[in-house]
Amino acid sequence: MKNSLVITGDIIGFTKVNTKKREKLVQLSQELITSWVGIKHAQIFRGDSFQIVFDDASEALRRSIQIRCWFKKFDFDEKAMLDARMSIGVGQISYHGTTVLDSDGEAFHISGRVFDKLEEDELIKIVTPDKVLNEQLNIICRLMDVIMSGWTRSQAEVVFLVLENKTQKQMAEELQVVQSAVNNRLKLSKWKEIERAVRYISTLL
Repeated sequence: MKNSLVITGDIIGFTKVNTKKREKLVQLSQELITSWVGIKHAQIFRGDSFQIVFDDASEALRRSIQIRCWFKKFDFDEKAMLDARMSIGVGQISYHGTTVLDSDGEAFHISGRVFDKLEEDELIKIVTPDKVLNEQLNIICRLMDVIMSGWTRSQAEVVFLVLENKTQKQMAEELQVVQSAVNNRLKLSKWKEIERAVRYISTLL
């Protein structure tokens, strides 16, 4: 049976957002993650926590990066940015409930346990039932995280749109900047390096 991937995460800096913007953020975030996998497989709960189920490793990895971009680009304070931390559990799912929160299985157990033990500087961690593979994944994720944690709001905006399969011309039009600015932001974000890492991890999984 094919493995599934369960993302468990929360929003870093959520309590700094005022109540009105917080409600809007939750609403928009729920709409975003639901658009990816449907209401049955994506849920925001307790305000700042979320869980999403994917069947494809590449999509799960790309969406996890997109989630970080989504929160980073949310404009609630000129001097501060939100972010997200996530654990991705890889394994079997034994039961699909009415919502993702009612479902159960190995992937859920791994994701939940790992999330509860994330270190302060671990923002994306991928764990499988294979301990040797986990060590390799941990090294790659740590290196990726060094890059992603340094993204500015403008860099997060373009990476988010890249993951929506937008062209540089389309991104420039949407962000109301020249195309060279989009290209420069992508270069500074080291997107090509991140993309290579995502492809490699996908082959491992």
